[in-house]
Amino acid sequence: AGFTHLYTSPLGRAVDTMKHTRAVVNLACETLDWTAELADLRLTDQPPDCQMAWDYPGQKLRAGTWSRDGWFDEPPFNTPAYQSAWEQIKAGSDALLARHGYAREGHRYRITRPNTDRIAVFCHGGLGLTWLAHLLDLPVPLVWSGFWLTPTGVTTILLDERCDQWATPRALHHNQTDHLALANLERNYHGVKANID
Repeated sequence: AGFTHLYTSPLGRAVDTMKHTRAVVNLACETLDWTAELADLRLTDQPPDCQMAWDYPGQKLRAGTWSRDGWFDEPPFNTPAYQSAWEQIKAGSDALLARHGYAREGHRYRITRPNTDRIAVFCHGGLGLTWLAHLLDLPVPLVWSGFWLTPTGVTTILLDERCDQWATPRALHHNQTDHLALANLERNYHGVKANID
């Protein structure tokens, strides 16, 4: 893939996954604490296997109306942990992209320097979905209920530079698992709660 930078969550499973890529591309890897899984975002009124916020039943989420910016003011996500996690992810994401030449201004990214950086970030399902909502400017609960990330799935985001000043994140691939098929490994459906073979 021509990576120029590697980043990882501090958690062991992300670090272990990253090591395989690092061995091939021979790059140093930096740990980003803000990419750890969002373990505190639990809904204790749900069955034990559905307590993570991104496992909240989609039929319940889609019965409401969600804003892009104030979703954490609405039940069941209206506790301080949700807003705090969201602010931390936004700040971490914006700082990372600024290092790579993209300064977030409002809902857009100003190009501060031309670059051909290709970064890989090894993180986790809930964090990945929440980060994707920030990058694509979508309401977090709708991304949680409408998308899913498999362990070792690859999502590719392009900072699309259609003019000299601004770049827009575009999802080129979501949850791609071709590497598993090539290695004769099965996709793990951990996190899918119903009617999957």
